[in-house]
This record gives sequence, structure tokens and C-alpha cells, in this order.
Amino acid sequence: MLLPAKAEVARQLRRYRAWERVMLASPADRAVRATFEDSGYTLCVLMGKRCAREAADAAERYLRSTLGTYLREQDERTQPDVSARRAPPEVHRRLAGDR
Repeated sequence: MLLPAKAEVARQLRRYRAWERVMLASPADRAVRATFEDSGYTLCVLMGKRCAREAADAAERYLRSTLGTYLREQDERTQPDVSARRAPPEVHRRLAGDR
């Protein structure tokens, strides 16, 4: 898994937070909103997330942790929940047996 340099993540996170403050101060300004969204997109690409909020959270976790800890956390987040698996409903079993 390729991970970005922590210095770059920190720089982009600062940029995202700064534009977030500016955007919240003047939400009607389209240029500010566009720049804020661009900074969020950049953070998403860096952190491999689909949402800017998730990317910002991931960036903060990444900057706080060591590389090994961060990778373990990511592996735990991507593991499917074993309890969520269910057997097929009885209807499907009976239909398969009737054939």
C-alpha cells in the first residue's frame, strides 16, 4: 500500500482546514467554495477516501499514528463483519431442493 508523505498530508490538511474556515465565513462566495471543494478533493485522493470529511479524519489519524498502527487500523476497518453474514433464507433452500 502506498502512503503519502506525512509532510504533504499535513500541508494539505492545513490547506483544507483553512479553506473550510473561509468558506464557512462566506458561504455565498462561489470562488471560495470551489477552492474549498478542490482542497477537499486533493485530500480525498491523498488519503484514498470518497468523502472530504472522511479524508480529513483519516489524515488526522495518519498524522497522529505510526505507520504500522495506521495500517493495522485500516485493515481492521476493511474487514467484513462476520456476524453480518447470514445463511440464505429458507425459501431459497426449498426452491433449490425442489429442482
